[in-house]
Amino acid sequence: MTGGTFDKEYNELNGSLFFKDTHLPEMLRLGRSRIDVSITTLMMIDSLEMTAADRARIVDECGRAAEMRILITHGTDTMVETAAALATTLPPGKTIVLTGAMIPYAFGSSDGLFNLGSALSFVQALPAGVYVAMNGRYFNWDRVRKNRNTGTFETV
Repeated sequence: MTGGTFDKEYNELNGSLFFKDTHLPEMLRLGRSRIDVSITTLMMIDSLEMTAADRARIVDECGRAAEMRILITHGTDTMVETAAALATTLPPGKTIVLTGAMIPYAFGSSDGLFNLGSALSFVQALPAGVYVAMNGRYFNWDRVRKNRNTGTFETV
C-alpha cells in the first residue's frame, strides 16, 4: 500500500481529502477474496507528493520481499513512473502489478474494488514483469499512460 486516491477519506467539514487507514482488508472481505495475502503499508501519500526516495523505498521493499508476485496500490498520477523505477531496477523474476483508483473507495462509487479484483487476477496469471492494471485491462509498464481527458489508462 502506498496511498493514492484508492485510500483517501473525505472530510465533510472542510471538503478536503486525507489519509487515515487503508481500505484493503475491507475491500478483500467485500470482494469475497480467497487469495492468501500479506499486506504491508509502506506509505499513505498522494502520488503527486511521491519523491525519488519514496520510489526507492518501494523498489527496495519489492526487491527484499520473499514473494514472487506483488500487487501495489498506488496513486494514478505517477503510477507509471513507479512502474518504470521497478522495471529498470529490480532483477527479473518477479511479477509486479500496480493498480489504483480514480475515485476514492470511501465514496462508494469507486472503481477501486473493480481495479483491485482485476489486479489480483493479473498478478496471479501474468509472467514475470512489471504491469499497470486499470479499467479491467493490464498494460506493460513501458507502454501505458494515464489519459487525463478520459480518466482512463491506455496503451501508448
